[in-house]
Amino acid sequence: MEKLDFKIENYVEKKYYSQDFTPVAELLKRIRTALITGENVDISGINLDGIFDYIPSLSFTYITVFQAHIAPIRWGSRKKDLAATIDRNLEKIRENKNFDKFDFADEKKCRIMLEYVSEKHPVKYEDLQQTKFNENRFEIGINGLELKQGNLSWYYMPTDAVLQSHLGLNAVIKALLRKSPIAKLTTRVPERIRILKTSADYELFLLKSRAFVTYNDKCVPLYRGNILYPEFSYEILLDQYIKTSDWLVNTMYDDGRFLYYYDAATDTRKDHEHPNRKEDNLYYNDLRHCGGAITLIKTYLQTKDRKYLDAAKRAIDWTTTIVREHDVNGQTGMYAHYNNKGKLGGTGLALIMMMQYRTVTGDKSYDGYIKGFARHLISRITETGEMLGYYIHPSYNDGKPLINMTEKERKETFSFYYPGEALFGLALFVKDFDEDNALVEEVKSNCHRALDWIVNERPKIYGDQFTALPSDAWLMQAIDTWVDIDGFRKDDYINFVLTDANTMVEKMYTDTDNPYLDYEGGFYYNYGDHYFPDGARSEGLISGYYLAKRLGKEELASELLAACKRAAKSQFSLFNCEECTYAHPNPEKSAHSIRFKATRQWVRVDSIQHVACFFIRLYWAEHPLG
Repeated sequence: MEKLDFKIENYVEKKYYSQDFTPVAELLKRIRTALITGENVDISGINLDGIFDYIPSLSFTYITVFQAHIAPIRWGSRKKDLAATIDRNLEKIRENKNFDKFDFADEKKCRIMLEYVSEKHPVKYEDLQQTKFNENRFEIGINGLELKQGNLSWYYMPTDAVLQSHLGLNAVIKALLRKSPIAKLTTRVPERIRILKTSADYELFLLKSRAFVTYNDKCVPLYRGNILYPEFSYEILLDQYIKTSDWLVNTMYDDGRFLYYYDAATDTRKDHEHPNRKEDNLYYNDLRHCGGAITLIKTYLQTKDRKYLDAAKRAIDWTTTIVREHDVNGQTGMYAHYNNKGKLGGTGLALIMMMQYRTVTGDKSYDGYIKGFARHLISRITETGEMLGYYIHPSYNDGKPLINMTEKERKETFSFYYPGEALFGLALFVKDFDEDNALVEEVKSNCHRALDWIVNERPKIYGDQFTALPSDAWLMQAIDTWVDIDGFRKDDYINFVLTDANTMVEKMYTDTDNPYLDYEGGFYYNYGDHYFPDGARSEGLISGYYLAKRLGKEELASELLAACKRAAKSQFSLFNCEECTYAHPNPEKSAHSIRFKATRQWVRVDSIQHVACFFIRLYWAEHPLG
């Protein structure tokens, strides 16, 4: 799809959000007063021109009240004027069985959202799409839908995406149809959609809205149900980084594990990828666990606060409980074994974690594990240089070590990401481990072969694993480290990192070709995709910057640094700040975590780690540690 120029549209939107929203704050204050007193709302003397221009034929308006641990109350209507509309909504809210549970007088406890339809046009179901920027695009969190039958309408408002933790059009259509009379005709979703498409009784409209929510005594204008970050700021970046590190520490378990998964929309720990696990046996992942500790080690470097280092050590100690030993040429090799698997990446990340801890603290108490991990990892490098993804896999060899693998087994257990994680850990080992020179030299000789294979041969053998948007950020970080080691500054290694970094920049929405303000800095596979505010890839991008800078490629380094800032700004909106946790049933718990996606309310330890580690390395680019 050809890139479009959205400068005018972006200018208009930015101008709207740069307004003084004091009039809306006053309106929300009076709505609160009416909820407390039971009287009609008084909106006299409030000038809403240019902010909320009420149009009786268009401006269907919702009021929603939120309070922790109570189901929100939401009602919408459209009357002859704004005052009559608000009064009708408040009347229906007062009728709700949970109304008396709300403490409307406490601005901190009870939050109020006002949302109204600002634009709409008719659309056919079959014309709705999510891949092109045109009038029929449905953009989650920006667009909503109205389903109309005669004089009756059912709405899916844009903020419903945040309230219901939705991501795509299919979920929206299902939710809208559940509200309508079509739901009474059949329980089958395909049949409901067929009726929607073929029945002359129903009309469908694509809409946009403006929304505002209270925060203490202020009004927060919402964009995609979230607060809008108009500019990149190192102050915001560092603030989010420290707060999310605190979230990791504060939600840790006594045994050193992290809160692996949290659904902020439901206040549950149930993992969407493992929905059938019992509460006393929820899924946990040893690789992502290490990422949490790596984040905290970096936080200690920035703050010098021991609580982060102490928490990281607890996490490291948990990892030692899942280590197994085996013989490697007469010496002890060690690997992480969890969920009945021994993954190359699991041991690689454990090595990264322990090496970074050792380098920061000088603590050599984990040296036995470090050497065992290094021996194991190089034992998984074949004669050709390929690094084997699994040592233990329950589906192969009866769960016993995979020593003499067939070509079929090797290909079926291939991992795109694990070798990069292992090579990063081994690079840190060679660079900073000072207790076993013979092992360091052995690692170096094996990693020459592994790096040559992964850079030059992997694309030929596993070409189908590569995507238009580069994704091997762990390998980019590994090479960024290896090239500073004698004998490893090779052009093909360097070109891999810089080429992938340049491609990431090319596959990034800019301030002119994005139709939505929060798209700038988000990645895409194909122009028109819903954006990816992606911390994992950004870790590779910032490695590209550091490498270009050290090589004296100043112009490229400057371009990559600017791209990193754009990427960070797009990821600011993933942070659960206090202002944007209004819809969460337990905002005290969700605040300061980092979500997967803009409207999804899922949080996982790696959704935090990737963004956080990218943020702090970007901060250090222009605020180096003393």
